[in-house]
Amino acid sequence: MSNEKKEPEGFDEEELIRSEFESIVSGLNLDQSTPSTYLDELDRIDQDGFVPPNPAPQTPRGFIDSARNAMKKWFHRNDRDDDGATL
Repeated sequence: MSNEKKEPEGFDEEELIRSEFESIVSGLNLDQSTPSTYLDELDRIDQDGFVPPNPAPQTPRGFIDSARNAMKKWFHRNDRDDDGATL
């Protein structure tokens, strides 16, 4: 006994695929004339729209405390396999 499906008489798989493809393509609009392009939209973006972050200034004591806490966290990783950085 073979595992092949029995197809009804007159069934043409290629014709079915072709008709499906034609029905998909017929619904597409291939007119690419638009009033603006992606590059035009990029040019319109306001160049001053980005405001860089301005963190508060850190005191020398705060910098040292932050470095010490980072080293403690690094050296006391509890045998983790990662590099200690967390998100």
